[in-house]
This record gives sequence, structure tokens and C-alpha cells, in this order.
Amino acid sequence: MYTVVIADDEEEIRRSLIRKIDWKAIGFEVAGEADNGEDALELVEKLEPDLLLTDVKMPFVSGIELARQVREVRPATQIAFLSGYDDFSYAQQAIQYNIISYMLKPISSEELTKELLVIREKMEKKFGEFMREDAENQKMEKREFLFPLLLDGFRRELSGSEKEKLVDSAVACGLLDEKSKRIFRYAVIVTSITEEGCNCTGRGGVQAVDSILKKYVKYTSVYAQDKIISLLMATEAGFRKYLHIIVKDISQSVERIKGLECVIGVSRIAKHIAGVHECYLEAVNAMGYAKKSGGSIHFIGDEERMEPLDQELVQSTVKEIENLVRGGTAQEITEYLTRFFSEAGEGRITSIAADFILLQIVSSTFQVVYAAAGNEAVQKLQQKFSLYHNMRGLGGAEHMQAYIEICVAARELVAEQRKKSSEILCEKTLRMIDEKYMDPELSLAGVSAEIAVSPNYLSALVKKETGSTFKDLLTKRRIETARDLLLCTSMKIREIAEKCGYNDQHYFSYCFKKYTGNSPNNCRRSNEETKV
Repeated sequence: MYTVVIADDEEEIRRSLIRKIDWKAIGFEVAGEADNGEDALELVEKLEPDLLLTDVKMPFVSGIELARQVREVRPATQIAFLSGYDDFSYAQQAIQYNIISYMLKPISSEELTKELLVIREKMEKKFGEFMREDAENQKMEKREFLFPLLLDGFRRELSGSEKEKLVDSAVACGLLDEKSKRIFRYAVIVTSITEEGCNCTGRGGVQAVDSILKKYVKYTSVYAQDKIISLLMATEAGFRKYLHIIVKDISQSVERIKGLECVIGVSRIAKHIAGVHECYLEAVNAMGYAKKSGGSIHFIGDEERMEPLDQELVQSTVKEIENLVRGGTAQEITEYLTRFFSEAGEGRITSIAADFILLQIVSSTFQVVYAAAGNEAVQKLQQKFSLYHNMRGLGGAEHMQAYIEICVAARELVAEQRKKSSEILCEKTLRMIDEKYMDPELSLAGVSAEIAVSPNYLSALVKKETGSTFKDLLTKRRIETARDLLLCTSMKIREIAEKCGYNDQHYFSYCFKKYTGNSPNNCRRSNEETKV
């Protein structure tokens, strides 16, 4: 059964839609209704419906703007428009937000039922694509090109001519075309699907992820090392517009359709295809933070504010320690290294190999601390533990404890810095709300771009630190300022609305009453009566 939210400002039409359609018979259940775009957006965030059926002309937030905002917060929700406008420009705007249907009013219950059946069929097709296990076959030459490019990369810097040959090879195998090869940027996302904490990612997951990616960017996905690795190709503007929506769509679709959870690591953007190996490493590194902070989506740029010192592919032991330093616990680090030393003591790891791994553990641990917390944290760690002091040879339990202590100390520094960074970013966001609340264009996406984090990360951070959403905080600042102006000045309500970031006086009055329980006029009148 698919859930639907219905939004129409005309109560008679809205009630008629709910009453006259046999929703259950056609596979839908009405989860909620709204008479304006503002309430419709709140319902979508709260109820997470499969379908939003909305009028185009809505009070406060138009249907087109509603579609844009829904795509930001709930990209997995399908949107269908009911419109009284047979205007191509509206349809054009609808297309860019992947609208599943555009219907014209007036429409009879029979016609609407028929169209809803078509919508359901489209949704079932989308769900079916997501669930289908037979991943689309790729040309062997594309696989042969992509696997080493992603997983191995290049051990040295390529010359200009070598980079040109690499691009030509990408075109030859169908990964790029002549038109896009000079304008595309590159990013890698790595997806792991889990059930009750256990990795259950299969090859069929490639098709599921691809069914989302094809709506937004050019892509190629492969299944390797129990993960779905997706190379995304788009313009710089395309990544700014869609990257955070793409990963949220994948996460929400895995949860809604498969009933599972997933962890997604997202790399930085690379300017050349030669850099996608580093992107892959960054995406995998980003997933390591899931153990500490939970959540499904992790952008490496959010977690590690500085470029990493070294991007060489490290061995599994070193990688596990890196992930534990990023997001594990002191107990997990202790247990892991204790097992490592035990295996080395039993001869299952040669002395030379163990020494080499341990040196890399120390080096990589310092690297993680630098990437996540910067120079000052590295200096603190060096003051406590000299980089190579007592780090030569295993030497028994005493040396084992030294490695455990340095890794645990590094983990504490990273955790401390992440907490500080979260507080700083939250303070910046609150300060921007205080300073720019009068700007009607102020938005989560705009603020996140200005402070250089993803909207997904900032939204979750603000909610975690304040207990409120960005939108709630902005509305609170605007309405409280408006109330002060109503009570302490003789400004007209229209002027107050504009001064507080509202272009529409009616929308301002609606938000004011919703927040305070009273209209602006009544608020001012009550205050004047109290004075008398």
C-alpha cells in the first residue's frame, strides 16, 4: 500500500478528492492533507509519504516551490501535480523536479482514478527496478577500465599527455563522450546495505542504486569488496545541485523499499578522471565515521575538514585501525590490537610484516588526527608519544600497550575535535540566522554552501545540537523579531513582514499565528488594550 499526502487550498476540492476516490482499491492510503504549501512540506517531512498529490497554485509556498523543497528533504517521495493551468512553462518547471504526473483541472473522479493507477504502475516499476537482482550488464571493456582506475589508481603523477590518453580511453570504452569529457567533474559514492548491523550488500544492489542515479547524473556502478562503488560524472553546478539529493534518495529508498539500512560514503569532487582512485579512498574513509556518529550519509568533506596527507591504499589491518580511530571506541581499539599482537606472537604474521604494519599504523594514525583535527592536535599527540619512540619491533606486552595508548589517544583527539567543529558550525549557522533572517532567500542550502558543508550534514548537525530544524530556528527568529516590532513600533504589518524576510503579508500572518497562536493584528490590539 502506497501512502499519499494531498495538498489543495480549496477545501471542497480536497475533501472531494479524499471522499470520492476509493484509495485502498487502487493501492493507496491517504496519510494526510494540507491546505497550503507550508503545511504540505511539514507533512512530507513528518509522514514520509510515497506520493505527494498537490495543486500547483498554493498559498504561501507554490506547488513548484514545494516540489523543489520536497526534493531537498525527501527526494524518495514521488510528486504529482493537479493544475488549472494548461501552460507549457509550468510543465517545464515540473519536469526538472522529476514530477511523476501533471494533471489538468477540472478532472473527474473516474479520470483521476485512471491516472492514479498509471502513477501506481510507474511507482511499482521504480520499486521493481530498485529490487531487481539482475544488474544491467556492462561492457567488459568498461569494467576492465573502471576497476583498476577506482581500486588501484596510479602510483605516480601523470603527465599532461598521459592524462589525455586516459580521457581518450574513457571515451573509447563508453564511460565518457566527446562533448562531456572536458567539462565533467568526478565524485565517488560507496554504498553498503545492512540488516541489523550486518552487511548484506549484493550484486543486485547495483541495479537499485543505478535506478536512483540515472535520474540525476551520468554514472557507472560496480560491485566490489561487498560494496557498491559508483562513479558519478557531472558538471560542477550539477554536483552542487544534486549530490546531496542523490545520496539522500538512495538512503530513503533502501529504507522504504527494501526495509533495510545503508551507509553511504561520499568523496570530494575531482577535476580529472585520474583522481577517482583518491575519490574512492575518500568515500571509503567517510564510511568509517558511521561507527561513531551513526546515520546513513557521510561526506568526507564534512568529517575531515582538511585534505588528507596521503592517499595510498593501505592494508586491511591499517584501514581497520584508521576507522576505529575515526569512529570506534577505546575498547574496540584495545581488542583489535590485542588480537593483532596475539596473531603476531603465534607466528601467523611474520615479524617483518608486523613491524611494517605497526609503523604504518602509527603513521596513518597521525594522518587521521591531522585530517580531522589539524596541526595542533598532532602536536599534542607528538608531545605525549614520540612518533618512532619504542615503535621498533614488537617487544612483548609493553610495546603492545604503547600502540594501544597512542591509538586511543588519537581517537580521543579526533572525537574532541569533531565535537568542537560541530559546535563551531552550529554557532556559525545560528549567527547567520541572526544576521540574515531578514533576507527572504536565506535557506539551509545557502548557509551550508557559505560555510562549506553539505546540506545533509548541516541539517543533521543543527537538529542534534539545538533540537530544532534550521527552518524552525529561522521562523522563530523572524517571528520573535516581528512580535517585538508589533509591540514596540507603529510600523505597518506589511513593513514588518518585509523587514522579517516575508515577501507575502498573508504568509507572514499565517506563520505568525501558527507560531504564537494569535494574528499580528490581535497581538498588537491586545497589547494596546493592556496598556490602557
